[in-house]
Amino acid sequence: MGEQASDYTRGEMEIQEQLATYDLFMGMTKWGSLAITAFLLLFTVWFCTPLGFMAGLISAVVTTVVGIVLLRDKPDQAH
Repeated sequence: MGEQASDYTRGEMEIQEQLATYDLFMGMTKWGSLAITAFLLLFTVWFCTPLGFMAGLISAVVTTVVGIVLLRDKPDQAH
């Protein structure tokens, strides 16, 4: 009574589309967060401190460069 007929066998389903969607979502989240952070830093330093536009631009560029270095995809290491 509790048994259900099913053709599904665990581990045999193709998951390439799911992996591609996950990778796209993670990439958009990662790079979008970096862009939002850089813009917020630019506008915060520009408008909320007496340092002005150039200080905000420099801090945003430095944050972007550091973020790109830290967030880029690293090659897979063999275990």
